[in-house]
Amino acid sequence: MSGPLSAIATLDLTGWRPALTPDVRETAVRTIEGGGVLVLPNVRFDLSERERRFLSPQWSDGRAKNVSLDGATLKGARGTADELSELAAMVARFAASAAELVVTLFPRYAPYVQRARTSFRPQPAVGREVSWRKDDSRLHVDAFPSRPNHGERILRVFSNVSPADDRVWRVGEPFEAMARTFLPRIPRPWPGSAAILAALHVTKRKRSAYDHLMLNLHDRAKEDMAYQRDCPQQEVHFAPGTTWLCFSDQVMHAAVSGQYMLEQTINLPVPALYDPSRSPLAILERLTGRTLVPSR
Repeated sequence: MSGPLSAIATLDLTGWRPALTPDVRETAVRTIEGGGVLVLPNVRFDLSERERRFLSPQWSDGRAKNVSLDGATLKGARGTADELSELAAMVARFAASAAELVVTLFPRYAPYVQRARTSFRPQPAVGREVSWRKDDSRLHVDAFPSRPNHGERILRVFSNVSPADDRVWRVGEPFEAMARTFLPRIPRPWPGSAAILAALHVTKRKRSAYDHLMLNLHDRAKEDMAYQRDCPQQEVHFAPGTTWLCFSDQVMHAAVSGQYMLEQTINLPVPALYDPSRSPLAILERLTGRTLVPSR
């Protein structure tokens, strides 16, 4: 496809606490905060012999698409108490490894890291019957209807633990290019709607103008099939044993294929960034000429 594409940078690092030269760290920061994907083909999350039995869809409860660890609570899984305890321990071990990797790569983030949900995905990446809004095979940036984040970043660490199959994504154009396409299609929210949604507990707190825009960018991109087909995009393969990172609120991404992946979500405030001017919040405020998150 013609047009600019999000950067894909591959670094030859090993281990969850890799040694970095200043040049390598600069590449990592520039890639991740510039809206690219950082690929680490030699940073592998190894499963023990007993843990390899979890590479089966049978551990999913059939209702949730992912097995998730939220604090100490394992959700979306089925098995005996002992089996679920071992599965939770595996996911927790990945959570600790992913957080360690992030603070090693990006020391500035360390005081701000807020570890959120950790997921294990035993189901195939595509194939479930879902609505177009939940269809992650369509290019999108992450934004959550019930969890307004007021510009807070969504950093994700992924690891392909499949023994044989690549995890395949489509990665699209830079965030600003996408935003310029869809911002004119986004109406202003109804007056008072953010307060009403929060009062009814539809959202965990009031949506900011930023959250309204991000949800609409997510939806407008997913529903526009001509954009999905024709926008600048590239296919990226993550081989078994590969770990990769991106700000999923900034990278246009879509699942193509793959099975058996671990994922850690880390929330970061904008001031934690090396260059806050490259965040989606800063970009959207520049494009709209408005303050989108009050009192920050």
